[in-house]
Amino acid sequence: MRKALFVTVASLLASSMGHALGADLPIGAPAIVAVPVFSWSDCYLGGHGGMGLANKTFTDPVQLAQDSVIGPGTTTGTTTTPVNVDGGLVGGQIGCDYQFAPNWVTGVEGAASGMNLRGSTSVALPMGNPGDQATVTAQTSFIPSVTGRLGYTFDRLLLYGRGGVAWASDKYNINGMVTGLGFGFQGLVLRTGWTAGAGAEWVFSRSWSANVEYDYYSFGTSNILMSDSINGFSGTVNVKQNVQVVKAGLNFHVWAW
Repeated sequence: MRKALFVTVASLLASSMGHALGADLPIGAPAIVAVPVFSWSDCYLGGHGGMGLANKTFTDPVQLAQDSVIGPGTTTGTTTTPVNVDGGLVGGQIGCDYQFAPNWVTGVEGAASGMNLRGSTSVALPMGNPGDQATVTAQTSFIPSVTGRLGYTFDRLLLYGRGGVAWASDKYNINGMVTGLGFGFQGLVLRTGWTAGAGAEWVFSRSWSANVEYDYYSFGTSNILMSDSINGFSGTVNVKQNVQVVKAGLNFHVWAW
């Protein structure tokens, strides 16, 4: 008798608790709410800042100065003058990514960096008076690029490499005095080259991510026309150039998951 009474009471309690729990849920509400799966497939825009350095090697700046002022054939041999430049940069980027298979990410990005990479060095002019010299100055002010990237994602962390085409807006100056005559050569050029780099990007909120990146730019060697507006001289120097950049960026994801 007692056993039957206990079973009856337990059954009534279980039934009451079930009805009470069911009353707390809206009618038709799912028992389990699905959590959206994060995806890197979207488009973004953002900004970046960092530091850069470049090595620019000038061939025959001595010949340009001496042969222009003193006369053709004055200079014998070849002079190679390296100029190291460095400075800060700031810019922006826009791009789109697609995640596939299932942890790989591919994408394309357009970026542009305004910068003030500047440096100079002095070179002696042996055919002039004692102490005559030229100051060779190089400056890079702007580097845009279009690159593709491929990366592997660990949920909200993406490790990637990138590569593509790049351009550099450069300014070169060779100024000084030889045999008592001052000169001032200047050359302006937009150079085309290639770039490759690697980085890491981390999504820290629904629509925002931060990244750090290293990029190498190579612009090969080019003959640069140099003009002296003071005396009306002109000539060419050969300049070999590469640039290295370390930067950090912030991106807003337009079509965030």
